[in-house]
Amino acid sequence: MSVEKKVPEVRFEEFSGEWEKKPFGACFVNVPNNTLSRADLNYKTGLANEPLPFITNNDVANKLKHAALRDGDILIADAAEDSIVGKCTELFNIDEQLILSGLHTIAVRPTLSFASKYLGYYLNSSSYHDQLLSLMQGTKVLSISKTALQNTDVAFPRSSEEQAQIGNYFQKLDTLINQHQQKHDKLSNIKKAMLEKMFPKQGETLPEIRFKGFSGEWLNNPIGRICGTTFGGGTPSTSEKSFWQGDIPWIQSSDLKEGSVSSITAKKNITKAAVNKSATKLVPGNSIAIVTRVGVGKLSLMEGEYATSQDFLSLSDLKVDAQFSVYAIWKLLQTEKEQVQGTSIKGITKEELLSKTINYPETEPEQTQIGNYFQKLDVLINQHQQQITKLNNIKQACLSKMFV
Repeated sequence: MSVEKKVPEVRFEEFSGEWEKKPFGACFVNVPNNTLSRADLNYKTGLANEPLPFITNNDVANKLKHAALRDGDILIADAAEDSIVGKCTELFNIDEQLILSGLHTIAVRPTLSFASKYLGYYLNSSSYHDQLLSLMQGTKVLSISKTALQNTDVAFPRSSEEQAQIGNYFQKLDTLINQHQQKHDKLSNIKKAMLEKMFPKQGETLPEIRFKGFSGEWLNNPIGRICGTTFGGGTPSTSEKSFWQGDIPWIQSSDLKEGSVSSITAKKNITKAAVNKSATKLVPGNSIAIVTRVGVGKLSLMEGEYATSQDFLSLSDLKVDAQFSVYAIWKLLQTEKEQVQGTSIKGITKEELLSKTINYPETEPEQTQIGNYFQKLDVLINQHQQQITKLNNIKQACLSKMFV
């Protein structure tokens, strides 16, 4: 028999005492939502920087002022394709803006006094949201009703100061996450733009932007001409357990991330015996591993020795700077994927890959400078992504431990 939790697992040290719990209906009243047609809405004018629809006709908007939302109101998603149904947001800093609840939302207004931001985070925590799981209806699309919400309880500390401190803590976490996300997105956009401008456009031999001190037309050659050796891959016998207890990284397509060309950490390692007794090959470091089957377009510059599954072709003994080459080949494969968007690329043969041509500067110093520039951008992008992941993990852990 489970004992009802009355205090959170993690708490700010200055607070104590049991939390209060009340039925949902004792805490909220419903606010009408609005079933406006698409003809009444547009996405061109209205709140700045928000991808929300706006009411086109002012007369229509004025008739709905009675249902205007206020600071502290809660909007709950009443339908979704998975269990995120019930996800909610708390409104604040509305000022004089007219904001209305639309389709597939349930709008509620607190009847009790809650500190700003507390409810927005509590109602998204597992402590509250888990109550909704047994109340959801549907198969492909799940939904939650206003009536079902009445069967849930709302827990909160009696002290408004504790509520406020919880809300502020999570808001600071969200602010940090958003800051890193903005920097991540900005750097990703810079990288995308520079990939277009620092490599010649199709059919041309000069890039739009170039590092100072370099001139002359770029060369154009098949990929097969810029590498001295190629290696295929294979899978050692999985029934021979000793094959999988070595220190040679053995990579699979799933080990590589879309959009990343950095050296990766293999999930599996094999022995030299496994290499000798299977189709896989020992590939020297400073080679480019390219996925040629499921996951075409993923590739990585590998620093040390490695082996691969049969889903790869590796390029070694490169005649062009390796860091430059991995970005040039990645850009080429992404461009081709975009040109056949909507069509699933099943794979590419060794002959097809090696016959594809890339442009590159004639001098190695320019190749190196371009490769290093994009590598530094990727390092910064990855640092921000790591911080986003870390902060999101902290947030999720705290959402599960700081509420009753």
